[in-house]
Amino acid sequence: MGACEDLKYGKDMEVLAEQVGEEIAKRGAVLVFGAERDFDSLSTAASRGAKKAGGLTVGVTYGKGLDDVFNEADIIIATGLERGGGREFSLVLSCDGIITINGGSGTLNEMVVAYQAGIPIIALKNSGGWSEKLAGEFIDDRKRLKVVGVENAKEAIEVLITLIENRKVKQ
Repeated sequence: MGACEDLKYGKDMEVLAEQVGEEIAKRGAVLVFGAERDFDSLSTAASRGAKKAGGLTVGVTYGKGLDDVFNEADIIIATGLERGGGREFSLVLSCDGIITINGGSGTLNEMVVAYQAGIPIIALKNSGGWSEKLAGEFIDDRKRLKVVGVENAKEAIEVLITLIENRKVKQ
């Protein structure tokens, strides 16, 4: 999960997102991402990285059809929901865990959905946006789930896989 290009993130954030995607693919995990119809995004960059490493990608879009071609996605799920209007629920609830990079209001929304659902959240520290603001923090005073801050792509996937495995053991 991460910022759309209209937040003017730097090339370094795009490279970081691609590295996250590559690490996910190397672990044999499926990358589920927000497939934007009108912007590039850090999520789409992660998908490009996963594809480069031979991974499987699933794009969750907010449209009502499959009119758009997403070269970065093997599978497209059209939710019929609009940006900020519910797509985030379908996207996040389809994940065992989420990794956030930078991020604006959409990423914050996705983090809150994950928090409420008990889905592990990894945030790249020093990436800006909501990821940087919430790394190492609880989203509210219930202190249900801490947003785990990490330094790099490799650490992000290693920590996330551990959290997912621990969560499955407890269920």
